[in-house]
Amino acid sequence: MAGMDDRRVVEIERLCNRFRIDLVKMLHSKQTGHPGGSLSANEIVTTLYSEKMDIDVSNPQDPDRDRFVLGKGHAAPILYLNLAEKGFFPKSELRNFRQINSILQGHPTLKTPGVDAVTGPLGLGISAASGMAMGMKLDNSEKYVYCLMGDGEIQEGIVWEAAMGAAKHRLDNLICILDNNGVQLDGLTKDIMPMGDITAKWESFGWKVIEINGHSIKAISNAIDLAKTLKGQPILINADTVKGKGISFMEHKNIWHGKPIDDNNLEIALKELQGGN
Repeated sequence: MAGMDDRRVVEIERLCNRFRIDLVKMLHSKQTGHPGGSLSANEIVTTLYSEKMDIDVSNPQDPDRDRFVLGKGHAAPILYLNLAEKGFFPKSELRNFRQINSILQGHPTLKTPGVDAVTGPLGLGISAASGMAMGMKLDNSEKYVYCLMGDGEIQEGIVWEAAMGAAKHRLDNLICILDNNGVQLDGLTKDIMPMGDITAKWESFGWKVIEINGHSIKAISNAIDLAKTLKGQPILINADTVKGKGISFMEHKNIWHGKPIDDNNLEIALKELQGGN
């Protein structure tokens, strides 16, 4: 299996750093939004949209296309940056993020071009993604459904109902990715609701699990390529990530789940990120 070219890896890494800069500026300008979980999901979402998903901006409703479902809907900012970069809507629209009547609400809605599912209440994403995958199976489509979940999200019972259903129906066209950053709104996931051995849990529910570094573009790409070769069961990519990745004072801190970015913190964040260019 050929891996991603190193030059392409560097290109996507640079794009991810630009997205981090754009993200903190966007959230600072509106004094709202969720920086921590958007930053932890950056490489995952960006690799999918830049390299892996079969989608056509000129025909966004093509029935025979890959789908992406953002289960952790509060990470909408990183999704919107990728959709704008792909050309689903003008980048100028990002200035309207989370404003009344904007197409870019705080959590994904179908008002946004390129969004395949409304998400916000945690656990709905994998349920919707499973339904999409089942429908595509019935239509004999060879495309895939990708669903990004948070590790706090998998504390929801609905996630495990969907997991059982996906395994029962052998949905090998469903690739879920777990943004396993160890932090949720109120603290560390291990303190709020310990999930134990996550890989063993998903395997016991009939899933194939691939463990990776969720900030390595090459690891993400290779895991998706491997997932597409596996048949007969759904796949979970268990991605080890860092909440607030790339900004030192945000990393591993639950207060940055949805805390506004003030002027001083913006200056510090931009100095760190721009120094890395």
